Amino acid sequence: QVQLVESGGGLVQAGGSLRLSCAASGRTFSAYKMGWFRQAPGKEREFVAAISVSGGSTDYADFAKGRFTISRDNAKNTVYLQMNSLKPEDTAVYYCAADRSPYFIMVRNPTSYDYWGQGTQVTVSS
Repeated sequence: QVQLVESGGGLVQAGGSLRLSCAASGRTFSAYKMGWFRQAPGKEREFVAAISVSGGSTDYADFAKGRFTISRDNAKNTVYLQMNSLKPEDTAVYYCAADRSPYFIMVRNPTSYDYWGQGTQVTVSS
């Protein structure tokens, strides 16, 4: 069992930056690939970024490429999402997720993930 707790969300002006953190409980964090998803009001949950167990492979949604960076620190059981050049359309609740499969496949599919955090709100004002 893994528990995930996100933090770092908040209100920021367009063009600003935020760094989201997701702290995981348990000793097997390094065996899970991790993902970030987001959900805006009235919209489906969408993939943002994912990172492999070692951190050597990453994947990004098109809207995140060049602006967001996913990283992980296995010693701290934490995954991060650095978000730069934020836009009002980035406003959403951001969730981290963990997948027990060690293979870096189907990372964009939310049904691939076994554990989810409670989410952190990101609001970008224009």
